[in-house]
Amino acid sequence: MAQRLSDDEVDSKLADGWNREGDEIVRVYEFDTYLDGVDFAASIGEVAEEEYHHPEITIRYKKVEVRLTSHEEGGLTEKDLRLADLFDDEL
Repeated sequence: MAQRLSDDEVDSKLADGWNREGDEIVRVYEFDTYLDGVDFAASIGEVAEEEYHHPEITIRYKKVEVRLTSHEEGGLTEKDLRLADLFDDEL
């Protein structure tokens, strides 16, 4: 089981473009077309499955919102920050 990070640890390690909302980190990615967003969601879904850490993904017209948290730990862990970085690499 991963160890929950302190608020200061999350704030200091959070990647650009990501925001903290309570016990989650959130980012909205914007795309030129709806299908570009769908392709991105599929791509990060595969990354999440490989990492066995599954985000909440919401697809909207030209936007994909991603929310990460570690439910078992009751907050944010290194797994969430790592996955955020991996998702950004998929752009």
